[in-house]
Amino acid sequence: MLPQEIIRKKRNGDVLSEAEIAHFVIGITDGSITEGQVAAFAMAVFFRGMEMPERIALTRAMMQSGDVLDWSRDGLSGPVIDKHSTGGVGDKVSLMLGPIAAACGCFVPMISGRGLGHTGGTLDKFDSIPGYQAQPDTALFRRVVREVGCAIIGQTSNLAPADRRLYAIRDVTATVESIPLITASILSKKLAAGLQGLVMDVKSGNGAFMPTLDSARQLADSIVRVASGAGVKTTALITDMSQVLGHAAGHVTEVMEAIEYLTGKRRDPRLDDVTRTLVAEMLLVGGVCQSAPEAMSKIDAALSSGRAAEIFGQMVAALGGPANLVDRPGAHLPSAPVVRPCTPVATGRIASIDTRAVGVALIELGGGRLRPQDKIDHRVGFSDFRALGEEVGPHQPICLVHAVDGASWSRAADAIRAAVRLTGEMVRVPSPIHQRIAVD
Repeated sequence: MLPQEIIRKKRNGDVLSEAEIAHFVIGITDGSITEGQVAAFAMAVFFRGMEMPERIALTRAMMQSGDVLDWSRDGLSGPVIDKHSTGGVGDKVSLMLGPIAAACGCFVPMISGRGLGHTGGTLDKFDSIPGYQAQPDTALFRRVVREVGCAIIGQTSNLAPADRRLYAIRDVTATVESIPLITASILSKKLAAGLQGLVMDVKSGNGAFMPTLDSARQLADSIVRVASGAGVKTTALITDMSQVLGHAAGHVTEVMEAIEYLTGKRRDPRLDDVTRTLVAEMLLVGGVCQSAPEAMSKIDAALSSGRAAEIFGQMVAALGGPANLVDRPGAHLPSAPVVRPCTPVATGRIASIDTRAVGVALIELGGGRLRPQDKIDHRVGFSDFRALGEEVGPHQPICLVHAVDGASWSRAADAIRAAVRLTGEMVRVPSPIHQRIAVD
């Protein structure tokens, strides 16, 4: 098969066969197809789309482009289940969700990503923990999942390598926002981890890549149908990203919030609602529980007993981090030199937050990448971020800004003030959970 003929067929709006898609993915993986041809293919899909059988075939071919983990010989006592989020500002759900699900009887081999655009990456948060091996070899990854119950790591070179090359080309050819290609990119990595079930968290709101409910529904429906068509039971929740999720955005600040959550020291109500609901979905998808009330009861026990916090600590230690991180986070996590409140010029209730602007302000503080090779300063970020509807004023800060110096603090504080709109009236706060999507 000639790659240019496959590109021509998709350019003309025709449906590609499974064999044609498999051939093209092999060429992406082994380099026999050029970058120009990969870019042309991505652009053809961007404009012409893909039918559901094509999306399933693309996902399977990309999944099979490298290693596919098989847990059947590991003697696991529960289902292998994972969750994936499309990303947001302050989204540290995975840090708590993995240990909670493991404490409830699931095994969670979570392959996470780094920050993308204005959204933070789970892997970057774990990089702020001294010694933590975010990209261990496969043997260590399997051992930690088997013995601890969960391991949160980055994509290894042998898992879905076709996706790595295709995504890098999409990133520089303005073809990222293609639902078929997003679907295949997410699921090829997740399914290569050998999952029996998957729960998707698709964000919607001004801080999400899918800002409208309609676009979020389209992506959620595509992922659920493709994953189910590939043999993995999947459901999706559309959750709100019209404000920072929880009270922290950053890396160290979010790890601290996750530890406070797991130990019961402090739990933001919206973050708690999203986390519990996603874990409950995992327990239902995996057959650990038969009803939502049963799942919530199991989650309550995992948190109140301290078992979830214990598993988080065991996972960190098993992957090279400090053994007492949960007990003494301040002794290990780096802190920013400047931590000052950001106060508004007037008093009022927070009517709206430009959440994307908050994410951009974090990048400009040094908490994100302007170029792929840039290093992140894990110390910087925001904490004690007020929520929609809460009152702020000269003596009630919007948040605390963690910065490397006074000048960067000042720029970030100005950006946060500009991102927050105040009102003297009562504010209608959106529900954290918008919709659940599953295959009929």
